[in-house]
Amino acid sequence: MKFSVKVAKTSSKQGPCCVIGAFQAEDLTGLAGEIDALTGGALKKRFECGDFEGEKEETLVIFDPPGLNCDRLLVVGYGKSDQTDTMRYRTACATVAKKLRSMKVRSATVWMLGDEVANCDMGAKAKHLVEAMEDAVYEYSHDGKKTKRRDISVALAVKNKQEADNAGEGVKRGSAVNAGVNLARNLADLPANICTPTYLARQATGLQKKYPIKSRILNESEMKKLGMGSLLSVSRGSRQPAKLIIMEYSGGKKSQRPVVLVGKGLTFDAGGISLKPAAKMDEMKYDMCGAASVFGALTAAAEMKLALNIVGIVPSSENLPDGEANKPGDVVTSMSGKTIEILNTDAEGRLILCDALTYAERFKPQAVIDIATLTGACVVALGHHASGMMSNDQDLADEIIDAGNKSLDRVWQLPLWEDYQSQLDSNFADMANIGGPAAGAITAGCFLSRFAGSFKWGHIDIAGTAWRSGGKEKGATGRVVPLLSQFLIDRVK
Repeated sequence: MKFSVKVAKTSSKQGPCCVIGAFQAEDLTGLAGEIDALTGGALKKRFECGDFEGEKEETLVIFDPPGLNCDRLLVVGYGKSDQTDTMRYRTACATVAKKLRSMKVRSATVWMLGDEVANCDMGAKAKHLVEAMEDAVYEYSHDGKKTKRRDISVALAVKNKQEADNAGEGVKRGSAVNAGVNLARNLADLPANICTPTYLARQATGLQKKYPIKSRILNESEMKKLGMGSLLSVSRGSRQPAKLIIMEYSGGKKSQRPVVLVGKGLTFDAGGISLKPAAKMDEMKYDMCGAASVFGALTAAAEMKLALNIVGIVPSSENLPDGEANKPGDVVTSMSGKTIEILNTDAEGRLILCDALTYAERFKPQAVIDIATLTGACVVALGHHASGMMSNDQDLADEIIDAGNKSLDRVWQLPLWEDYQSQLDSNFADMANIGGPAAGAITAGCFLSRFAGSFKWGHIDIAGTAWRSGGKEKGATGRVVPLLSQFLIDRVK
């Protein structure tokens, strides 16, 4: 979709399609009331005869509406006015996008920025609208090319220049986030025989051709020299060589310490010797969604030209069963020098992330956030709505929570108490890689915290939010690119 902002009057020419929102109420107010008056009560008549009630996700199309300079008037329901929050607004915007696509219109004038949304200014509404509409019509493209469906030109109508300036900024930011989300979704949706660690490395190299991002790729011999025994132990069972991908975006001053984003890049996870069940194993191509979100966040930051230094680190590997693969009971030595007893080879994400966190120290970061589809336990705890979050610094945790609330890409903080650390005790190494069945998401965070003692660190577990399972909805979501983008925007401020 192509978005623009224009200053207009409701009585002016609207083009092929005019779009408004309406609350679930008998008395039409605000812009809906204004449009109703222009059409001689055409909208109110639909309410009175029961054709339209303004319920959430309900739509109404009026052809050749009298008194309105457009071919079609599309009305979307918000639901009850006392329940209209940002989530409901985004739902309405997504409904509009799907309806416009099904109507096969080429352009539309959308009058939804003037509607009241709790705790949401003009710029924020424009950003949410752009993100929600684009997300609703996303289509996976296996070859990276645009689909044959034509773009829809969407003009966001406002009533004065100040509103236009605010909305324009929101459109720019929303479009930048969409660029990052779409990249993350497309990378994650690729089959694992295409999206290998080497493929991800090539994508990182490709980013520097379009954006001011410098990329470096470390191969297995280089990682071995650094002592990354934990990361390299995971890739031993695969014919695909592991890669450590480093991407640096330098939008701030040279003296500014960077924000470091670390993304788990398991391009396929069969569980290793601790083999996963066959059902839904195809979805383990999504075990690199943490990496995809780092690619997406860097893209969004570069699109917005944020005055911030950002480093993306992606440890990438496959986890497969093989004669060379990790075995339960093996002990490996991490880059930090700490030894790890591998009790379960399917707890491999933390094994590649711990070496990446140690590597992050060299950048003297102001903050480090790792993102990973880390534990099924997080899905049990929080389902598919919120990502799990832990941190060794409460101020950083509050920033992440606030960014999640603003972007509606929300997280829920889990405790990182010392009480849980003893579950990782090992008789044969400094620590075990699992802490037993209890509090699995938390003990995974505890494991990673042992490699993040020298900087402010946050951990986001996206196992329940990174993709949707089954049926027509199956596919990557692009989370947590919106949260990370908002976090970076706020860091600039």
